[in-house]
Amino acid sequence: MKCKSMGLAGALAALPWACFAQGLVTERMISADLALEAATGAIAQCRKDGHHVTVTVLDRAVRTKVVINDDGANPHSAEHSYRKAYTALTYRQPSGEYGKRQSSNPQAAGVLHLASITTAAGGLPIRAGKEVVGSIAVSGSPGVPGSPAGSGGTVDEKCAQAGIDRIAARLK
Repeated sequence: MKCKSMGLAGALAALPWACFAQGLVTERMISADLALEAATGAIAQCRKDGHHVTVTVLDRAVRTKVVINDDGANPHSAEHSYRKAYTALTYRQPSGEYGKRQSSNPQAAGVLHLASITTAAGGLPIRAGKEVVGSIAVSGSPGVPGSPAGSGGTVDEKCAQAGIDRIAARLK
């Protein structure tokens, strides 16, 4: 039976669904070279601001492309930067935005028990046009003096954005 020769209704009724199965999928994702350059840009921005952080870059398939632990970065910042990058990638939005959404919806608290999810700011999706091709996250910046606890995430996000800005022209 050939799917081409059948009408849509006949093909759906007769099955097999394999006639419609796509054989291969091609997905764009950030390269190791771009990931390293983005991470280097993020570290440079944080150092310029006087912070020692960890930067993690993930590709679209959640594979770790780069982790840079700056000299003097706190040990916990490695895991936290991974969680921020993972959250930004899997929810396709900044990790801090995801956190705001979760805090305003107590019914959704169950997803916070998923492995590698965080509500802290500092993780950003990396986009090529509208397509998410990876993520970058920074962890370890101290809070802004006079700001509420947890405000280090906004400083982390500034550094992550600097990393994206460094490679933006090649994400088209």
